[in-house]
Amino acid sequence: MTEIIEYLIEPMQYAFMQRAMLMAVLVGLVCAIFSCFLVLKGWSLMGDAVSHAVLPGIVLAYILAIPLSIGAFVAGLFCAIATGYVKENSRLKEDSIMGIIFSGMFALGLVIYLKVQPDIHLDHILFGNILGVQAADLWETGIICVGTLLLIILRRHDLLLYCFDQAYARAIGLPVKLIHYTLLVMLSLTIVASLKAVGVILVIAMLIAPGAIAYLISNRFSAMLIIASCVAVGSSITGVFVSFYLDADTGATIILIQTIIFIITFLFAPKSGILRTKTAI
Repeated sequence: MTEIIEYLIEPMQYAFMQRAMLMAVLVGLVCAIFSCFLVLKGWSLMGDAVSHAVLPGIVLAYILAIPLSIGAFVAGLFCAIATGYVKENSRLKEDSIMGIIFSGMFALGLVIYLKVQPDIHLDHILFGNILGVQAADLWETGIICVGTLLLIILRRHDLLLYCFDQAYARAIGLPVKLIHYTLLVMLSLTIVASLKAVGVILVIAMLIAPGAIAYLISNRFSAMLIIASCVAVGSSITGVFVSFYLDADTGATIILIQTIIFIITFLFAPKSGILRTKTAI
């Protein structure tokens, strides 16, 4: 018992580990809440598109000497709006449009990055650098996370109805377009908040896995929110400790733990688990 306590206390003796833990919990919580809406709406690919599309915004923000988060937010929002515009004015399906736009913007970001050669390491943009976060990064991420969560709480009923049945939401007079763009803004903000922790590549897993796990376990949205939050926060805390002792990348470790939880849930979920269903038959 004493050895276990020592194992838990040792990493927290370092200031960078304390900041990493707090960052992981903040990002995990906001991603978990938003992932439930993404899973219900079927916007997983949209999250993938926006997360990749922020790269040129980050590099351009560096060139213009403005906060990188502003550039990332503008680029992500532009990608989301452009996807909607092309969909409304062409015969292409949304997944095809997103594939073209996010690939193009990601490629543009790489070209500009290699041309400019900024001080920011590309690995830190792509995979995050949670162990390198500073107090200012925590404040920035905390403000974004709290703002996003407050917006979700204030508009949760409208957002939920829109995700479940957009046609019915329009029929009863809800401002569907406003809700649509509100979701896009929150998605962009959530991705921006997660960049320093897990980067543009791994953030998509943070935005899908908790909600997908919760969806397999429960049919009630309120329960989904609780389960997703517990999974995200628990895997974030565990991932920080495990990565410390394995000397592994922290963001990747958190994602790996969430993936393992998803596989276990997929196999053994009480009502929808594959092995449970086959046993019942």
